[in-house]
Amino acid sequence: MPENKQTGGPREQFGDIAPALAGYSEDVLFGQVWENRDLSGRDRSLVTVASLITSGSTEQLAFHLGKARENGVSDRELIETITHLAFYAGWPKAMSALTVARSVLTGS
Repeated sequence: MPENKQTGGPREQFGDIAPALAGYSEDVLFGQVWENRDLSGRDRSLVTVASLITSGSTEQLAFHLGKARENGVSDRELIETITHLAFYAGWPKAMSALTVARSVLTGS
């Protein structure tokens, strides 16, 4: 299974230029929000992937597609999510998401 191309956590990636945002990302977002059990990791991943697609935030999408796979979302479900969102978020956003998905899901 191809892994997401980002390495290290937010502090490692951005702590040198934005220590506060990196800390909030690591401690609050990934430490508290993602660990809250009121929503499963699988469901949280689907919501996050859908949100990134609808906002056109493809730079963050590769990481979250990989995280969704780790959380039990199948490749077929991810592709179906993108296909479904083409009708709600727009064709261009779905096609851009497919470009990222191809790279993450096939490793190419």
